[in-house]
Amino acid sequence: MAERHVGQWQLARPSGPDLGLLAVAVIGVSMSAPLTALVAAPALGIAFWRNAVGAALLAPSAAIRLRRQPLSRRQFALCLLSGAFLAAHFAAWLPSITLTTVAASTALVCTTPMWTTLAARAAGHRVPARVWLGLALGLLGVVLVTGVDVTVSTRALSGDLLALLGGLLAAGYVLIGAAVREEVSTMAYAGVCYSTAAVLIAGAAWFAGVPLAGYAVRDWLLILAITICAQMLGHTIFNRVVSTVGPTVVGMAILLEVPGAALLAFVLIGQVPPLLVVPGLVLIVSGLAIVIRSGGDRVETGPAT
Repeated sequence: MAERHVGQWQLARPSGPDLGLLAVAVIGVSMSAPLTALVAAPALGIAFWRNAVGAALLAPSAAIRLRRQPLSRRQFALCLLSGAFLAAHFAAWLPSITLTTVAASTALVCTTPMWTTLAARAAGHRVPARVWLGLALGLLGVVLVTGVDVTVSTRALSGDLLALLGGLLAAGYVLIGAAVREEVSTMAYAGVCYSTAAVLIAGAAWFAGVPLAGYAVRDWLLILAITICAQMLGHTIFNRVVSTVGPTVVGMAILLEVPGAALLAFVLIGQVPPLLVVPGLVLIVSGLAIVIRSGGDRVETGPAT
């Protein structure tokens, strides 16, 4: 993996296999919002089961890794904290899908790279001008995609704000996960993280009186599909590659979820996004191309749904 340095900012070019894994992960997370929009079950129920099932599927591999290399107290605490951020991310973002359009919700939750880059800059890291340009283009695209929706109604605005909060909370999940993944295997980290998120969401659901069972068969099948596509093929693969390609490359790659989710929302639920989505998505993809051509980064700056 070729690397170069720009001041204090270490850059790494993704390899072919890493880019292939990123493509699979982007397709997986792109299924999340459209499938969630089809589910009648409550948002906390969806969030609980996708994390609980994901944790259960990873449990055998995670147990083997943890037996071979037990987590230190610090590593375990960081995994728990990352799971807490993931739980809060889902609690904020999933309800937004039913309040605003899939395209707007997905675009706003994908602002994670903005928050992680600002965190890296605040930590004293120098950010190359081309990375700033790529991020600026991507965020301008987000503004174009969501600008019209913000003025549509109070309901849509509430959804936009929840999605934006979801993106901010995802930044904490990404930053902590990037640090932990340098020392802990993907399976061990994801197993503890997903389990923590499931437990916290279950507690929130109990406190709010939200049922976690009794759903229709169709909802169970959709929740299973969301778990396989978004949680296992999406989040888990992102956790696998974030330590090698860098959080900003992962975070910017996730912006491709915006056009992917918009297209799938049109196919699956007939939801047509505003006209400004088209130039907005062009800017988002252009920003992604600039960041990848710049090499990405190895400092914590960049996943989501």
